[in-house]
Amino acid sequence: MPQVILEQEPAIRLTIFLGVLIGMAVWELAVPRRRVEIPRLLRWSNNLALVAIDTLLVRLVFPIVAVGLALVAQENGWGVLNQIDIPVWVAVLIAILALDLAIYFQHILFHAVPALWRLHRMHHADLEFDVTTGLRFHPLEILLSMLIKLGVVMALGPPALAVLIFEVLLNASALFNHSNIRLPLKLDAVLRLFIVTPDMHRVHHSIRPSETNSNFGFNLPWWDRILGTYLAQPEAGHEEMTIGIDKFRNRRSLWLDRLLIQPFLGGSGGDPAKHDEDENRADPTL
Repeated sequence: MPQVILEQEPAIRLTIFLGVLIGMAVWELAVPRRRVEIPRLLRWSNNLALVAIDTLLVRLVFPIVAVGLALVAQENGWGVLNQIDIPVWVAVLIAILALDLAIYFQHILFHAVPALWRLHRMHHADLEFDVTTGLRFHPLEILLSMLIKLGVVMALGPPALAVLIFEVLLNASALFNHSNIRLPLKLDAVLRLFIVTPDMHRVHHSIRPSETNSNFGFNLPWWDRILGTYLAQPEAGHEEMTIGIDKFRNRRSLWLDRLLIQPFLGGSGGDPAKHDEDENRADPTL
């Protein structure tokens, strides 16, 4: 069974990823939440190009990824869960919750540390919010995220099945909660008790620092509620709120070459931990 999981992991993840991506893209074209003001071809082509680069780099840099490392840890008895005699289903559940909590804290870390924010702000600098925003991460952030994830897997010792389930859920939920879809408000209110909805996560992409510093969860909404980072709605409303950060607001900044060099431009502008208007004022030359 473990070997089967390892062999089938790429196909399983790719199939579900493409299915959710296409499904969400069609959904948001049919029932959009916000007006689309920037041509999709411009944003989608560059955001999707980042996915290709990110995926290639991860495969080149890391000889083993999270699911494979979980199998190695299990074989060698590494990690907390491999030292405890509990049913497999309990270990799977604990592992999924622990991995999700780790991603929550990692997300906060990438907002709090200026050097990490330089990498992460590329995700926030998207001028619109749709399914491809959920794929828009700088390659250096992706590599650091994988390194952190591997460290968590080593320490936790989760079942390989749990890691596979978590990876699939994380990818699918990132596509879902970044999508520009309109859900009935009553349905959204119920769903956000169990998963992060687009309306919940969109608040996190507001230009207002107080709103950017909220709703850090990617998959489960409970950590934000428990740890005090939950914000129900944006002050300006979902249709009128401004997406992005103060810097990098022209369309040229959406091109792939500018996305890749963005961490090295314009200081730490748009840092949500800072509230100085002069510090964060938009620079039209960037």
